[in-house]
Amino acid sequence: MALAGVIFLFVVLFVLLLLKIPVAYSVGIATTLTLLFYLPLIPSVTTIMQQMTTGLDSFALLAIPFFILAGDIMNRGGIANRLIDFSKSLVGSLPGGLLYVNILSAMFFGAVSGSAVASASAIGGILSNRMDKEGYKKPFSASVNITASTVGLIIPPSNILIVFALASGGAASVEALFLAGYIPGMLLGLGLMLVAGYFSVKHKFPKGDRIQLKTLIKNFSRSFLSLLMIFIVVGGIVMGVFTATEGAVIAVVYALLLGFYYKQLSFKKLPEIILSSAKTTSIVMFLICTSMALSWLFAYNNVPELISENLLGNFSNPIIILLIINIILLLVGTFMDITPAVLIFTPIFLPIVTNMGIHPVHFGVIMVLNLCIGLCTPPVGTLLFVGSGVAKIEITQVIKPILPFLVMMITVLFLITYVPEITMFLPKLFGAVE
Repeated sequence: MALAGVIFLFVVLFVLLLLKIPVAYSVGIATTLTLLFYLPLIPSVTTIMQQMTTGLDSFALLAIPFFILAGDIMNRGGIANRLIDFSKSLVGSLPGGLLYVNILSAMFFGAVSGSAVASASAIGGILSNRMDKEGYKKPFSASVNITASTVGLIIPPSNILIVFALASGGAASVEALFLAGYIPGMLLGLGLMLVAGYFSVKHKFPKGDRIQLKTLIKNFSRSFLSLLMIFIVVGGIVMGVFTATEGAVIAVVYALLLGFYYKQLSFKKLPEIILSSAKTTSIVMFLICTSMALSWLFAYNNVPELISENLLGNFSNPIIILLIINIILLLVGTFMDITPAVLIFTPIFLPIVTNMGIHPVHFGVIMVLNLCIGLCTPPVGTLLFVGSGVAKIEITQVIKPILPFLVMMITVLFLITYVPEITMFLPKLFGAVE
């Protein structure tokens, strides 16, 4: 019965997603219908409601709405423009300079907002017209913006790393995951720059004027307070001065102060920003609670144990097992959003990799980077829709030019997978892991 129930669950979930029913509703409906295999209607609905409620009962989850609010405030508070100007001072004079500016700005903006969607809309919205005027092809520049935005989910603060910490049941701390994300995030950014550089030379993309040292210093000073937020928020969390939730609150206060200081915010704009953040938070939290109910159903059916026994029983080589897990997650990422995917599949795969001696923090970064690729691929790729919308082009126009960037992302994924020192260096250096 357990196997039949799991098969039924995935069939229903897949059908609902094909019908373009929102992911959270699809997960909730599939979970409820599957539980009817074991319980009558009223106990099934009551159990699902209970699991959804208890799934949100976590102090760490309070960080997510505050980081979302902080990201929205930064998006409208003039921070993105300053980071773009500073990035242009660093790399704008290179061939295809605006492509590098997009990637570097996404790395900076992601590091202070923790949101890939905010990065894609803010950075892409500002640079899209500039690129168009300078002769960049829209599908290619949109591909750069889409893939570069994922870096914000790896470089802390990152909401999805907080979600993984919750899903790991305490096996991976937020502090350790934040430290582990820096080097892989920068490596991903550099990889995307290599691809952009190759095509910039091949297609002879334009380059900007040489930036004078005086301009560089000026733009750095204008963006210094924005960059300082990284050290205040992430540094405070890592050093144990405050928790991730408290750090998120500090990020909101700091973003507000910067917005008013830059004269880009007003009290009239705050209700709109808060309402927008509340809508985003409600979507994320609903995804989390339905996914937690589904995770409970997997545990109820002993799915993690069954998968672990089959994988470990049929394969003894950790390299092969990690390859299989990566392939599964890559496929999952094409039709499921990153938050429910982390919550559903972490309890399944984490026991397997820990049995092989892989640290939960290392696996957390592998999983998040893997699922980031899914955000850039059809049919569910959130960033694919956002990036195409910002560039005002059809999604089909982006598919071909984005492929080289996806290949680079997969290359970085496997490099991080099989060279754990890349991920674990900073957590070990700062004593966040043993």
